[in-house]
Amino acid sequence: MTDRRAFLKKAAAATVAAGTFSTPYYLYAAKNLTKITILHTNDVHSRLEPFPANDSRYPGMGGVAARAALINEIRSQEENILLFDSGDIFQGTPYFNFFAGEPEMKLMSMMGYDASAIGNHDFDNGVDGLANQLKHASFPLICSNYNFHDTAMEGKTIPFKVFEKSGLRIGVFGLGIELKGLVPEKLYGKTIYLDAVTISAQTAYHLRHKEKCNLIVCLSHLGFKYENNKISDVLLAKQSLNIDIILGGHTHTFIDEPYTYFNRDNKPVMVAQAGWAGLRLGRIDFFFERKSKLFSANGSSVKIFEKSS
Repeated sequence: MTDRRAFLKKAAAATVAAGTFSTPYYLYAAKNLTKITILHTNDVHSRLEPFPANDSRYPGMGGVAARAALINEIRSQEENILLFDSGDIFQGTPYFNFFAGEPEMKLMSMMGYDASAIGNHDFDNGVDGLANQLKHASFPLICSNYNFHDTAMEGKTIPFKVFEKSGLRIGVFGLGIELKGLVPEKLYGKTIYLDAVTISAQTAYHLRHKEKCNLIVCLSHLGFKYENNKISDVLLAKQSLNIDIILGGHTHTFIDEPYTYFNRDNKPVMVAQAGWAGLRLGRIDFFFERKSKLFSANGSSVKIFEKSS
């Protein structure tokens, strides 16, 4: 099994040149493989326009138009695409101050996002403010560890979702960070945080064994890692079972290629994050053998420029 996975990973990686991601059809058709491509963002923080051309750090980078062009280009090359965000859609530019999140939700819907987690800044207009913007979203907010009972968000999120692509089942669930001490209580109200490790174990088990998912994805806004024992994507990966990949947020961590950690069963868990402000689009390609359902994967993140199209 190890040799087979290593071969598949090398074969896939060999086709990934700088600035291009497509894998020739013959490569995975000849090996009887199915390819699933996951694209991801996080912590966009209402950055709808690119940074100014004279910005000292990110000149001309980012922006919704360039991201949409890149996503459309990848969609034209690949058959099985899923597009996710890991939270903090809101807050950071005047667009949010003036329009309270409406353009962010509308533009994500236009780009065809399949789901998003919830970040702490998505509460910056309160629970009511977040709930009010969902009418502009064509995608679900997935959160497994917030109890929204008796709030405006009650019944407006889902704990997980299963996507089917070419006979494969991809289970997705979401985790939010603990809000107490991070977000003013008046903004999150009666929202109750549930332990991320416990909930993720229960949800991932359900997705693997009850929903029969071939791939399990966690959309996390816990943060990549910390110096203390605060729960993070790295700690979650090591303590987990059944999770295959964690797409993170919150810490604005630029990860060029996903890190791999080993869970309690000594099975690999990939951890990825795409920085912040829509400066990068993360991508992970999974290659599944159609009979055995074994898979290999390779990933990267692409810088987004105003002229990406």
